[in-house]
Amino acid sequence: MTTYIVTFDVKDKSRLSTLKGVLQAYKFYCPIHENTWAIKVDKKASEIRDDLMKHTIADDRLLVIRTGTEAAWKNSYGEKNNEWLKKNL
Repeated sequence: MTTYIVTFDVKDKSRLSTLKGVLQAYKFYCPIHENTWAIKVDKKASEIRDDLMKHTIADDRLLVIRTGTEAAWKNSYGEKNNEWLKKNL
């Protein structure tokens, strides 16, 4: 199993409980902050992102980072930040 950090920013706060329910369904989880959780699963970062994206809208943001080596994200804060993430994660 691999541990990931999942952080999210949702525009409509009514979706928060849905996202948290999806994270809890992974069974091995730990809330770090209201919108940042650690989970341990047998999936890739992109698969976790895709699972969570089913419960988001276009303006929501997601970031899933495999602790230490792998990351996938949706809607970083602009192209400059997107390029920084590609280079440094």
